[in-house]
Amino acid sequence: MRYFMDITYRGTHFNGWQIQPNGVTVQEEIEKALSTILKSKISILGSGRTDTGVHARQQIAHFDAEETDPRKLVFKLNSFLNQDIAINTIRPVKDDVSARFEATSRKYHYHLHQAKDPFRVGTSYYFNPLLNVDLINEGCEIIKNWKNFECFSKVHTEVNNFNCDIFQAKWVREGSNHLFEISANRFLRGMVRAIVGTLIDIGLAKTSIAELKLILESNDRSRAGRAVPAEGLFLQEVIYPSDIYLD
Repeated sequence: MRYFMDITYRGTHFNGWQIQPNGVTVQEEIEKALSTILKSKISILGSGRTDTGVHARQQIAHFDAEETDPRKLVFKLNSFLNQDIAINTIRPVKDDVSARFEATSRKYHYHLHQAKDPFRVGTSYYFNPLLNVDLINEGCEIIKNWKNFECFSKVHTEVNNFNCDIFQAKWVREGSNHLFEISANRFLRGMVRAIVGTLIDIGLAKTSIAELKLILESNDRSRAGRAVPAEGLFLQEVIYPSDIYLD
């Protein structure tokens, strides 16, 4: 039987989501826990990768196993896993459904704070210079209506195309804290952090709206802004069609 697992994790101490030869990853830790509890080799596939230091409010992964009680399995996994990973729910789904390919929308949040705050260390980017949020949101409107985002993708990324459908892109300020929200059908590697770095340059008046259009047209990563630190980035939500679930 196939199951979808809803996962929250703090990425600070992990080398990203996906298993790799060197470094501890979230996927590796969950697979080890599942395999131990279910006494069988279990592999999981996530909705997408997150890089080293990136967090997730909601990551979805699927796995195949003998029929089991999802609530009991959630309890056992949370008892087994360390404090940086939490399993929220496990739900049975149709056997041919993929956590990666069936997702219709993914949402990311990027957190930035401008007043020193010890309680935001590791989950928000401390950036002191003042930002023009109105200008930044002008840039967001341009991005929302664009299609090809090669200029924001990590170089040498192996994909068929660089097209993404952006559903939402907005920058919100609450006092000294800032939040960037973006949702799309898919994201390229490094895309959100590059967008945020470019929007910060717009907010600092280092890059104009006209220059943003030229950057997008160029398809050249070197012309866009820097990639901001991973600590402020969260995979916030992954959405699927409701008819995939069996419960």
